[in-house]
Amino acid sequence: MATKKYLELQEFVDADLASELAETEVQYQKLKFDHAIKGLDNPIQLRGVRRDIARIKSEIRRREVSKMTPEQIAKRSRIRTRRK
Repeated sequence: MATKKYLELQEFVDADLASELAETEVQYQKLKFDHAIKGLDNPIQLRGVRRDIARIKSEIRRREVSKMTPEQIAKRSRIRTRRK
C-alpha cells in the first residue's frame, strides 16, 4: 500500500522534487547536528527524514528509468544481470 508521502511525491514536477530533496537534506543535517549537540526530544525524527529522502530519490530514479529508451533499458538490464 502506498503511503501518503509517496502519493504526494508523484504529483510533484521534477523541479519541485529536486528542491524538496535539497530542503529535506538540509533539514536532516540540522536535525543530526542538533541531536549530536543537545539531543532531540524524539530521535525517531531522524529516521523519518532519512526515509523521506529515500522516497524522494526513489521517485526521481523511477522517473529517469521511465524516460529511458528501449535500448537504454536493455543495456541497463545487461549491466544488472552481470552484477548478479
